[in-house]
Formats: sequence, C-alpha cells, structure tokens
Amino acid sequence: MRWLVALLVSIALVLTGCATGDDAVAQGGTFEFVAPGGKTDIFYDPPESRSRPGKISGPDLTDPSKTVSLGGASEATGEGHDFSGKVVVINVWGQWCGPCRSEIPELEKVYDATRADGVAFLGIDVRDNNRDAAVDFVTDRKVTYPSIYDPAMRSMIAFGGKYPTTVIPSTIVLDRQHRVAAVFLRELLAEDLMPVVQRLAAEK
Repeated sequence: MRWLVALLVSIALVLTGCATGDDAVAQGGTFEFVAPGGKTDIFYDPPESRSRPGKISGPDLTDPSKTVSLGGASEATGEGHDFSGKVVVINVWGQWCGPCRSEIPELEKVYDATRADGVAFLGIDVRDNNRDAAVDFVTDRKVTYPSIYDPAMRSMIAFGGKYPTTVIPSTIVLDRQHRVAAVFLRELLAEDLMPVVQRLAAEK
C-alpha cells in the first residue's frame, strides 16, 4: 500500500511540474473567500482587514497575442492596460449567460462614469469555448474595457480563497492597493455598483 501512495505522490509532483508557460495557474495572494450565511453581497471592512488575491493573468479576449495581467502584491499592469493604483472592478461573465447580457451595459455605465476617478474594469470570460461569439458579444454591446479569455477558469482558480466558480456572473471590487473590498455573487445594476466604486475611489 505504501508503494502505491508513493507512486501517486510522484505522479502528482510530475504533473505539477508540467504546469508551466502562459497557461499555468499563478499562485499567491492572501485572499480567503468567506460568504457568511449565504450572502450575495459581501464587504470586507475596515480596509485593514482586506487581503490580496493571487495574480490574475491570461490572453486578451480580442487580441490573443497580448496578455492582460493584474498582479496580487506588486505587479499591476497588463499590455496596454494600466491598473496600477486604481480601483479595479473584475467581472466574471460568459456570452452564454443570460444575466450577463443584462448586466454588461450596466457595468459599462459605471466604468464610463468613474474611469476619470481612477477606476479600471477587467472582465474574465469563462466557460466559453467559442471565442468568436464572445468577441461579438463585447463588440455588439460596445464594451470598452478589456477581458481575459479564460474558458477553463484558470484565472479564477489563481484568484484563491475557494472563490465560488459556479456563480456566473459575479463581480469582485479591489481597492487601490488591490485588496478585495467587495464581492457580488449576482447580477448587478449600475445603482448597485456605483456607490461602492465611488466610496473606494475616495479612500485615502
């Protein structure tokens, strides 16, 4: 029995060692997701209680030759996208998801209204094996912020803290230090998100 356990451990180590390159899951960060009492709106306050997620990185949905990255503790920029020192709203979506179709224009409204105040948005397109359909989705809805193309949900695994990957759409709001300040496990309206983003943008 012991030799079988040793063999399985060896295989696991070999497989782990193969997880390299652009598709590798980047680990790190200190964020631990907690959803007390099944709440769908979760806030992490005071600011000192917030923690950072792991590095989120993946190919740009509309230009797969580029990589979009949002670092956990230090790295905070992606090719052509500057997240450094900004409040960042991360939206997990899929073009196959009905509520996402209603929510995307609402998110765009908040982005348009707050980008001048140092707010950035980043989408993560998940469980979507048809890239062309996803590109058409953001083009038709005139979405101006970037999205990572992540059909296998590697970005969300890297996020850390047992984040509920079954809840689509969901939205995570990071403060200017890129600590998790709020999580919404539901479809949002602009009026739901706007006050949260404005409050974080105004924090010292």
